[in-house]
Order: sequence, then structure tokens, then C-alpha cells
Amino acid sequence: MTTVTRVSVTPAALSVIEELKQIHGNDLLFHQSGGCCDGSAPMIFPAKEFLVGDSDVQLGEIGGVPFYMHRSQFAYWEHTHLIIDAIKGNGGMFSLERPTGMRFITRSRLYSDEELQQLPPLK
Repeated sequence: MTTVTRVSVTPAALSVIEELKQIHGNDLLFHQSGGCCDGSAPMIFPAKEFLVGDSDVQLGEIGGVPFYMHRSQFAYWEHTHLIIDAIKGNGGMFSLERPTGMRFITRSRLYSDEELQQLPPLK
């Protein structure tokens, strides 16, 4: 039986995550808010420099890094599986990948009815 997750990572994004761990250490986190501009992209931060609040939910982990989303944004995405990818370009202004020449993006697909029933509870 396959485990259904809320978020996954492509090999390209995993490679960038591993590069960032080498530079910044393992204590990182992803956050995707519903804000405009950079805030709507997945961004990675040192965990000690980003305060996760009661309005954030943890969707899972990718590459050993927890992935959070603002609760109001999750209301729009709750029926979709998020796939975090990396492409050439400039990342969010405060996101750690910006100097690498790569940026994280969110791809998605709808869950099947069966997958929706198998989703783990939010943290």
C-alpha cells in the first residue's frame, strides 16, 4: 500500500535542498503563505529565523525539512497534492535558495477520492 502524502519533492528540488543543508545546516523549514509576490512561492529559511504560528499547518516533510503553509492558503490547496520543484531563476527575496540561481516552485495535482480518504491528519 502506498502512503498518501500532502507534499512531495522532485529530484531537482531535493538537490537544491541538499546543497542548502551543506551551507546552512539541517535545521531548515519551508513555508508557503498566501501572500502576494514572493509570499505565494515556497520559501526555505533557517528554522530559528522563521516563527511558525498557530495559523500555520505542517503538511509534511520534504528532504527532511518540514513544510508549512498558512491555514488560509491551505483551505485553497487541501484537495491537491503539492509537488515542490526547482527551476532556474531567482527565488524569493528572503529564501535561502536565491543565491543558487535556482528557485522553488509549487506544482500540484488533484487527489483521487481514494487518496483523500487516506490523507494523514495535519500537524
